[in-house]
Amino acid sequence: MPELLTTEEAADYLRLSERKLYELVASRTVPCSKVTGRWLFPRGALDRWVSAGLIAQAGLSQAAPPIVGGSHDPLLEWALRDSHCGLASLPEGSEEGLRRLIRGEVMIAAIHLHRLDGDDEAANVDSVAAAPGLHDGVVIAFARREPGIVAAPGNPLGLSDIASVAASRARMAQRPTGAGAQLLLLALLARAGIGLDELKLAKPAFPTGPDIAQAVRSGRIDCGIATRSVALAAGLDFLPLAWERFDLVLRQRDYFMPGPQALFGFMRQASLRDRARELGGYDVGEAGMVRLVN
Repeated sequence: MPELLTTEEAADYLRLSERKLYELVASRTVPCSKVTGRWLFPRGALDRWVSAGLIAQAGLSQAAPPIVGGSHDPLLEWALRDSHCGLASLPEGSEEGLRRLIRGEVMIAAIHLHRLDGDDEAANVDSVAAAPGLHDGVVIAFARREPGIVAAPGNPLGLSDIASVAASRARMAQRPTGAGAQLLLLALLARAGIGLDELKLAKPAFPTGPDIAQAVRSGRIDCGIATRSVALAAGLDFLPLAWERFDLVLRQRDYFMPGPQALFGFMRQASLRDRARELGGYDVGEAGMVRLVN
């Protein structure tokens, strides 16, 4: 996208009608300049204008509701409560969280995405950078965490990896489409050359890791993918599979809102590190670091 935008391009960039944009030009609210009879809008100046919250002051958009959508995580759930940030939680899966963020239905999306080709380190950042409607997206590191296979105490089926799950015909949990754990399952199957239909999958899908842990404890299923912290809390066996990035995504204009700032400030405190060690399976050394500014 060029650095100098036309009226049509600027309206599309800001998600406004051209009529509304002309009203802002007339009131000298939006940064622009007239060159050879045409209005031009510096993209960098527009970004700073949005970031400073001026677009909200001009009545162009309503603040997103104070909700963290996306993926569920025990450490994040605790941080939302103990930071007194006032942000509610709506865990529905990483991809659904991003969709709600784009539609303005949540203020923050918590994500942990995976790729079939195995390049998971940049999966979150690349997805946000390429997402239509998130030209003003910011990715904040929350933690690295350890997902794996949770199984009954003593691992009675002798599971070790995804191939052993398929070979043993263990009853395995699945997560909703677009959930990070489901994306990891599909990636692991692809890397092992195993089809999804070769697994004995339990239905319906389980919304969160703790739901899977409860089903394993009750004997309804044999295993599923969840984090080490979930397995430890439920007293289940845990077979590590990888480390993944668990990040928070929000718009630039919402970064300085009181709720996110309270959460980000709390993430830098020692109490988060202490809680992460207590839960197990976390590395919060980069918590609060800005990984991407679109």
